[in-house]
Amino acid sequence: MENDDLILPKDFPKLKNDTFLCACHGQETNHVPVWCMRQAGRYLPEFREFRAGKDFFETCRSPAACCELTLQPLRRFPFDAAIIFSDILVIPQAMGMDVQMVAGKGPTFPEPLKEPEDLLLLQPKVDVNKELGYVFKAITLTRHKLDGKVPLIGFTGAPWTLMAYMIEGGGSTTHSKAKRWLYRHPEASHKLLKMLTDVIVEYLLGQVAAGAQALQVFESHAGCLGPVEFQEFSLPYLRDIARKVKDQLKESGQDVPMIVFAKDGHYGLEDLSQSHYEVVGLDWTIDPRSARERTGGKVSLQGNMDPCALYAPKERISEIVKKMLEGFGTRGYIANLGHGLYPDMDPENDHVL
Repeated sequence: MENDDLILPKDFPKLKNDTFLCACHGQETNHVPVWCMRQAGRYLPEFREFRAGKDFFETCRSPAACCELTLQPLRRFPFDAAIIFSDILVIPQAMGMDVQMVAGKGPTFPEPLKEPEDLLLLQPKVDVNKELGYVFKAITLTRHKLDGKVPLIGFTGAPWTLMAYMIEGGGSTTHSKAKRWLYRHPEASHKLLKMLTDVIVEYLLGQVAAGAQALQVFESHAGCLGPVEFQEFSLPYLRDIARKVKDQLKESGQDVPMIVFAKDGHYGLEDLSQSHYEVVGLDWTIDPRSARERTGGKVSLQGNMDPCALYAPKERISEIVKKMLEGFGTRGYIANLGHGLYPDMDPENDHVL
């Protein structure tokens, strides 16, 4: 295995810790599994050192770099899962859009979508192996290098979240440009959401073929939609993704758990628990006991500690974690944060989780 390019998605080392996967399926576990969104991130000094002076998306396109960044947190913490280092915006790139990571500003689209006719500028059909093969190679390489220590999670952004970025041209507090499309151009909005869904399904299937053992769909911008818009422009596509991926995997006898994380989408909790996902990820605005009642035991739950709680003294963090565990119970539960780790956090506080 000296030449990383020659590593193939087969003969993976045997999995030694399946606690996370068992919890996804609602099975009994010896301990509550833990992982953190953005666990491979700027809060780690070794991550900052490795990434220094390198372009963000160039890093994403290097399987060896993605593998190293994915493994870094596992050398420090006893996490029960790894999540591949990548970015949700590789999909708009694969569809022909230019996306840059600008220092101090974040992801930026120099030419965002402005009007429905701009959809003609997007690739109507995306060959995911050609355009996103670097992600698949990173997953395969990382599965081998993990040596069966923990399962590897693949992920994608959800259609509405990606659409919002593609129209806003970057991050936004109101998402008013993207929401303008929903109200003024509903047909074009559905066309774009359908295009994104088709690419996402192929992308997730490619990740599983490459070695991903679980999949998470990030609907990071659910919170700026109301319940009515969520029902029309988010939920149907989230369901389509899970159903289509699972139907394809069933044909080859594969059972890969899927997690949906709709940040600030607490109004849709009941619907999300009936959307073909094994796990619903929660942000910190939802009470654990209430989430259990509202999902009625249909799904496992993941979350939901406020990331900012990690700024607290260690004793206080322990109290917060204990209370969270009491609220969720230990079966069908994966301990995580309610969003990603922030760059200025002290890595030592992760140990308390």
